[in-house]
Amino acid sequence: MMDWQWARLDDLPATRIHALFAARQAVFIVEQACAYQDMDGRDVDAEHLIAWSGDAVAACLRLLAPGQRYDDPSLGRILTTQPFRGTGLGRELIERGLEQARKRYPAQDIRIAAQARLEAFYRSFGFVPASELYLEDDIPHLDMLLAAHGTRR
Repeated sequence: MMDWQWARLDDLPATRIHALFAARQAVFIVEQACAYQDMDGRDVDAEHLIAWSGDAVAACLRLLAPGQRYDDPSLGRILTTQPFRGTGLGRELIERGLEQARKRYPAQDIRIAAQARLEAFYRSFGFVPASELYLEDDIPHLDMLLAAHGTRR
């Protein structure tokens, strides 16, 4: 059973902040063999959704307010750690993230910068491509948009 938590970094003890960033480094930097600046200055103002399995991060994402990365609110730094992949946890993570985004920013579109290999996964939530493919840290990405109320403007 997962312990789900929405928190700002200020709300988390140092050990939990360490676990969050360690999980992100393990997935985005080590597994994907991608040297990049994970701590990009946006985490302090973000809301973080974390699924805890004991003291370990099982999955996480961050919700950014409009204007922090895009004009729209956005979900990012989305991951499920290796031991929890293939369990449906990623789907629950996105559902919970979208629920919070809609609560915080009603009637606004939601944007993500999706790894191209996950396009079909995000399409299953109603996201549609909103850009051409581009390389971000040498990984193919595309911006995807979920229109407010599930319909395209």
